[in-house]
Amino acid sequence: MELFNEIIQTLLSGVSIGCIYGLVALGFVLIFKATEVINFAQGEMMVLGAFIALTLINVFGFSYWAALLLATVGLGIFGLILERLVLRSLIGEPVFAIVMLTIGLGYFVRSSVSMVPTWGTDTYGFTTPFTDKAARYGELVLSWEQLAIIFMTIALILILFAFFRYTRMGVAMRATSQNQLAAVYMGISVNRVFSLTWIISAAVGGFAGVLLSPITFVHMNMGFIGLKAFPAAVLGGFSSIPGAIVGGLIIGVTESLAGVYLPIGWKDVAAWIILIGVLIIRPQGLFGIQEKKKV
Repeated sequence: MELFNEIIQTLLSGVSIGCIYGLVALGFVLIFKATEVINFAQGEMMVLGAFIALTLINVFGFSYWAALLLATVGLGIFGLILERLVLRSLIGEPVFAIVMLTIGLGYFVRSSVSMVPTWGTDTYGFTTPFTDKAARYGELVLSWEQLAIIFMTIALILILFAFFRYTRMGVAMRATSQNQLAAVYMGISVNRVFSLTWIISAAVGGFAGVLLSPITFVHMNMGFIGLKAFPAAVLGGFSSIPGAIVGGLIIGVTESLAGVYLPIGWKDVAAWIILIGVLIIRPQGLFGIQEKKKV
């Protein structure tokens, strides 16, 4: 019975961190599908979201739910400003230039966070409605913080699914991701779609940062989780939104199981081994579509 409880708790831990990986990977995929650009600053969106929530809760006394909402909206506005003032001027430039810009932006955000007087390089934390609470089923103890991450991730995914499926702008974004030229011919404003894509991507990153904060605490290097989310996006298929979530869950559960049942060091490489194995068999990822070009 003890082994069963241990496995369930390990899987729960893996699924909860996998949800975070999946959300960050979702940001990668959204940007890539719309613009064919990889946003390597996606992890830093988490950092900003976490620090904004930290300030709202610990300094201004906001509730956790209000801070979560405001941090998500604030990162959406930041994504809009970033797209309008920085990225739009690079339309038509080589993709490599935009990728390098996002890498530089990540360093800039991380350095800027370290210079803010109330943020800096220290590690912080804030309480949530789920802090130090657990659900008990006999001898099985499940952390409410981990359960909350899972439930809120599911809620966000359902909201995004409804948006892409049933709203006019969501359908326009799907059409643009399939064929930009055809979308233009149908009267869709591609520039508006690009702006909305960066808004949603940044907002999802901020949302993920607030969810992750109670587990890893808030610090300037939180953004490095993007290094784990990127292979999650590749594993699921870089053109697949459901694949990003599934890839994140696979990475998270693999890391959690490896950390408990394998020797020290395997936790950091087990997910990469799975990624390499999947890409050898299916280079386009689990849910990706293989594209062939005639030459």
